[in-house]
Amino acid sequence: MSPARYLDRHQPDLVAFLQKLIRLRTVNPPGENYGAITALLARTLRGLGLTVRRRPVPRALQKKTQPDLLAFPRYNIIGFWDAGAKKTLHFNAHYDVVPVSGVWRQGSAFHPVVENGWIYGRGAADMKGAIASIVFALRALRATGTRPNFNVEVSFVADEETDSTLGTGWVTAHGKLRADYAVVGEGGEGDAVCCGHNGVVWLNVRVHGRAAHGSTPGAGINALEKMSALVLALDGYKRRLARRAFRAPDGSRLRPTLNLGGVFSAGEGGKVNTVPAAASFTIDRRVLPVESVAEAERELRAFLRAAARKIPQCRITVGKISDNRSCYRPPSHPLFAAMRSSVARIRRRPARFTVSTGFNDMHYFAQVLKIPTVGHGPGGPDYHAVDERARLRDLTDSAKIYADLLTTFKG
Repeated sequence: MSPARYLDRHQPDLVAFLQKLIRLRTVNPPGENYGAITALLARTLRGLGLTVRRRPVPRALQKKTQPDLLAFPRYNIIGFWDAGAKKTLHFNAHYDVVPVSGVWRQGSAFHPVVENGWIYGRGAADMKGAIASIVFALRALRATGTRPNFNVEVSFVADEETDSTLGTGWVTAHGKLRADYAVVGEGGEGDAVCCGHNGVVWLNVRVHGRAAHGSTPGAGINALEKMSALVLALDGYKRRLARRAFRAPDGSRLRPTLNLGGVFSAGEGGKVNTVPAAASFTIDRRVLPVESVAEAERELRAFLRAAARKIPQCRITVGKISDNRSCYRPPSHPLFAAMRSSVARIRRRPARFTVSTGFNDMHYFAQVLKIPTVGHGPGGPDYHAVDERARLRDLTDSAKIYADLLTTFKG
């Protein structure tokens, strides 16, 4: 039996495994049930014959980077299948998910339901579906006695939904990986093979005013009004960014973007009859693959300082939340052609190279380890939103693609 046929027959088992993963509420922040899910994943990979390391992130490092979350320890899984090959192909996926809001069609986001060829649940698309596809690709190879052309290395990691520092960042720095090539299970889906992604800079801007009684607003400095003027001034920066573009291999054009106020708030002591003494908002600046994250941050900070100086009595403090680097590699390495061929063969339609507008963990492999890296997985609609879901056929197809790549790519 071929691995592809095995996966067709065992789609219900793949879906049942994904349901088990979704039921574990690995919401980040704060980082719930990381111990439980990594214990499950470690058992699963050992059951497939892999050598597995379940590595806790040192408490001292977490204390330095996440002092408020020490009650939620971080774990990463690294599995290895020694197939006797000269080179190693690495598969990476994160198991944390974003918080849930809104009313879901079937009740709870953590009680996954299968309906009309879809599985609904938080993490189905982003990205526990990819974990299930990776696991079942390996299971299909084992069950059918099919030897891969590479040793197989797997990392299932924490914290991608924050900044990946204690997840893939920690694994690539301290995990003693043996990878020669990497596949990250997101960034591209359907007929798209991802060869790069945007980066991001997250800042928090705090505007300082002066409190006063609401009946004498002239005695104070209204932080909300100053913040509003600053936000309007940022329209000019948006227009400047809109003139820049990056042309992806599929011909699409990416432009840097600015999203304001994903989080915004007043200062302490706010009251309807008080002049607000403080106000704050966040900035999400998406960074093109050809831009430097550091330069994008410097430029944005300079614009904010200049804009605040033009607004009377506008005093600001700009704080760094985090950033993630962009990455791009022209799809000339044989890994890219091999993945495109596998996607086209399984999907039965031409595949294309693309660049993701969001960020993911590809840059750790492409830029830190400096190895050829592609992104592809099952994906699905409404990730980070209500009724997140993945198509059952896409889950199975992704498992087939991974298995096909392992047996057709020559390196």
